[in-house]
Amino acid sequence: MSSTRRVIPIKKAEPARYYDCSKCPAYCCSYDLLEVDRPDIARLARHFGISYDEAEQRLTKYDRDEKVRSLRHQKDEHFGSVCRFLDTKTRRCTVYEARPGICRGYPDSTRCGYYEFLEFEREHQGDPDFIAVA
Repeated sequence: MSSTRRVIPIKKAEPARYYDCSKCPAYCCSYDLLEVDRPDIARLARHFGISYDEAEQRLTKYDRDEKVRSLRHQKDEHFGSVCRFLDTKTRRCTVYEARPGICRGYPDSTRCGYYEFLEFEREHQGDPDFIAVA
């Protein structure tokens, strides 16, 4: 008697990541919309020792178009504007332990947008060492 079996495929290990955040000028921190939710704001409030309402008011802004709350920005010489928690000299996060979920999960793939951009520009420029600086 022949029977068919349903087999659940073994999930392959995720491929190695093709980027090194320590060599990046904090491209992800320059995104216009760095969305935060209630737990993110509460985590930042605890980090700074302030109330939830104060953290929401001081650290975030409401985007009427997207109908979401996002982190405030600061001026930046490279990208024009970046997350207010980026140290613009060291290019590192000043609230890393309390960073929002969107930052904790980025990038959610094996490639990061900055490295995709660099790869394109290096190929386009014909220069394997091309570095984009504003």
